[in-house]
Amino acid sequence: MMLENLRKPPQQLQLHQIEIELEPGQRTYQPAAYFAMGEGPVLLMLHGFLGDHSCWLPTMEKLSPHFRCIALDLLGFGASGKPAIRYDIAKELQFVRQVVEQLSLDPCYILGHSFGGWVAAAYAIAYPQAVQGLFLAAPAGIRDDEFCGRYNHLRPLLWPHPVVDWVLAGVRPIAGLINQEAAITTICWARKELQAQPAARSFLLDRLRPEDAIDTVENAIHQIQSPTLVIAGEQDDTIPLWHCQTYADRIPQAQLVRLPKAAHNLPQAHSATIAELIHNFVGNFSASEETKLP
Repeated sequence: MMLENLRKPPQQLQLHQIEIELEPGQRTYQPAAYFAMGEGPVLLMLHGFLGDHSCWLPTMEKLSPHFRCIALDLLGFGASGKPAIRYDIAKELQFVRQVVEQLSLDPCYILGHSFGGWVAAAYAIAYPQAVQGLFLAAPAGIRDDEFCGRYNHLRPLLWPHPVVDWVLAGVRPIAGLINQEAAITTICWARKELQAQPAARSFLLDRLRPEDAIDTVENAIHQIQSPTLVIAGEQDDTIPLWHCQTYADRIPQAQLVRLPKAAHNLPQAHSATIAELIHNFVGNFSASEETKLP
């Protein structure tokens, strides 16, 4: 049955928060925010860079008849805590682990997009018995020295001085006249998100050189034991296709699905396809496991 044809009554979503001890034993607590929907096996959903839980809402609606979907705001994003720290994958990993433990989610499936895919892969490496299955949509986390300097044009958007906002406000009225309305709208959105999300600011400012990429996962993903599906957009100009291929090649028995007309915004533009792929993958894996039983 095609998941996009499912019909169910709308659900009133509520943002939940729990308190996470950021540094165990130090009594420093940060809120962890998440949305939950559906019943069944747990599917923990991790958003991408400059994102939050809301990117998963269309996918959650399609998968909720089959899974208990939990869309988490990662540390430094959305409505979760935003401490003034240097952010890295280890801190995000610790944050996710404490959420899983507090909510008693072990073992669970994990779906991660882009930056969230990086965190999801690192989690599967660190806690192999805690992950039933792994779904990586355009995952980041593969070292690529060509990324160095790629986002330098965003760094002026990090300046706290209001002159940046004055310039953008002055440009917006004439953006349409020079056919740059979409570009200016995107820049204004990025400015707002970068000011609101300290994790995004930290990753842009603290990774200026190739040697700063000390927590990429390409040398460890062969340790992942979970059944893994990698979803790649063939028109993605953010995460190159070879990054997805690296995940698929190095994770034992991983499957790669390439979406011909897809860009990087997979959760927003291809939620029905992602939901269908996950539903079928879990169903096929469960069926194969049953045939192995004596």
